[in-house]
Formats: sequence, C-alpha cells, structure tokens
Amino acid sequence: MNDQQPSGILVIIGGAEDKEGDCVVLRSFLKKAGGVKASIAVMTAATGSPKEVGDEYKRIFERLGAESVKMVHTENRADSEREDSLRIIEQATGIFFTGGDQLRIVEFIKETPLDEAIHKRYQEGAVIAGTSAGAAMMPDQMIVGGASVSNPSVDAVSIGPGMGFLPGILIDQHFAQRGRLGRLLAALVQQPADLGLGIDENTGIIVEGDSFEVVGQGAVTVVDETTSTYNNLKELLKDEAIAVCGVQLHILPHGYRFDLKKRLPLLSKEKS
Repeated sequence: MNDQQPSGILVIIGGAEDKEGDCVVLRSFLKKAGGVKASIAVMTAATGSPKEVGDEYKRIFERLGAESVKMVHTENRADSEREDSLRIIEQATGIFFTGGDQLRIVEFIKETPLDEAIHKRYQEGAVIAGTSAGAAMMPDQMIVGGASVSNPSVDAVSIGPGMGFLPGILIDQHFAQRGRLGRLLAALVQQPADLGLGIDENTGIIVEGDSFEVVGQGAVTVVDETTSTYNNLKELLKDEAIAVCGVQLHILPHGYRFDLKKRLPLLSKEKS
C-alpha cells in the first residue's frame, strides 16, 4: 500500500443503523461522499446474501438522493480482480462495506487488486464506510469474534489481520447492546493498540484527519489502555480472568469529538 497520509474520510458504524426513518448515520455518510452527486460502491463481501443486502442499501442511498449506486459483489478472491469492479471503485466517491462476517472481507479482498484500488481511492479523498463487520475490519488488527462478557479473560476474544484503514485502533461494534466492554478490554491487553473504540448500534464515527465526531442515537466508548498501570496477563492460563488497572474510559454521544493523536475528547468551546 501507499504510505502517504490519506486525505479521505472514514465513517465507522456500530451496526443496526436506521434504514427507514431519518437515517442520520447513513445520511452523514452520503453527505460526506458528495450528497446528490455521490457515486456509491456497495461492498457486499461480508454477507452471505449479497444481492438482497446490496439491493437494500441501493434503495436507501437512491432514496436519499445519491446520483449513482453500484454493487461490488466479491464471493471469492477471484472476484477481486474483476475489471468491472475495479472501474466502479475508481469512479466511487463513497465505498460502503455492509455487515456480515469480517473474515469474509479479509479473505476475499485483502492484498488483491480490489484492495489496492480501495486504498488508492481513500488516499485520493474518497469516503470509506462500514457497518458492523464493515466496521470491525477497519483497523490493521481486528476483533474477529469472542464472547460478550462483563469481565475480560484471555479467551474472551480472537484477533486477526484487518484491512488497515485505521491503524493502531481496535474497534468493537454492537457495543452497549451486546455488553462487549470485557471483550474490548481483553483485546487491548493482548493486542496493544493506541485506543479501543466500542461503537453502539445506530451510531457511527466520522474520522477526518486526527479526530472523529460521533453521530447517531447511541454513544462511543473510548478505552485508552496505554494509561494502564498493571495487568496480570503473563500469569494467566487461557480461561482465567484478566486484571487491569488504570485504564481511561470516555463515553461520547452524538456531536462529541475526540482527538485520536492526543487521545483526548474535545470539549466545551472545542466541541462544534
């Protein structure tokens, strides 16, 4: 991949976003991607029902006014070399990954010509969005799965390579609804990262440069494990409980912003 700083925007959604009402989260993505002039590529790699899921998002984005909505179906790695798919990506102002299974996205797209084309468009200024599995795959290391637990343990989470749009961050989705704080903490202790972001359903973050803004009905839980003063990971067997001390936690609802570089919320006069 090109190592230059990307000029694009990420819209990362915790899943179960509103598709019938005001569509606040999806509307925010479409506005960032060009509004009524947007050209949207819907990536269905994560789902086992690509036509049905793709058609649903096509209907939504067209209803909201997108100029063009096209499907990119990748049901195997060979599909990631298709010239028609590469042309759709080259023309897209917004690229949207649906939910499903994040492992399918990595298996079918990572390190293929389609992957190269998507990262190139991101560096050129396109908006990359994903919901649920499409959110989980955003970091360089992603949460693959695990138990929804209150207390972290070594075997509460599994981690694997992600798609690398947001390096140094771990993302968990459906966060408050499925009680995933323990899972995210377990992931952060075992896979050191700058931050962990737990994104609620019908909620997203818009990442521009070194900061993000929260949009939607729920909240984003920011976990900074770099402040931790102690954990017992080296002493544990696979199924034993993790102790962790000194972690910082921020809860940010709609409209709040966070500085990813300084690892601090932007409050009062700084919050627009």
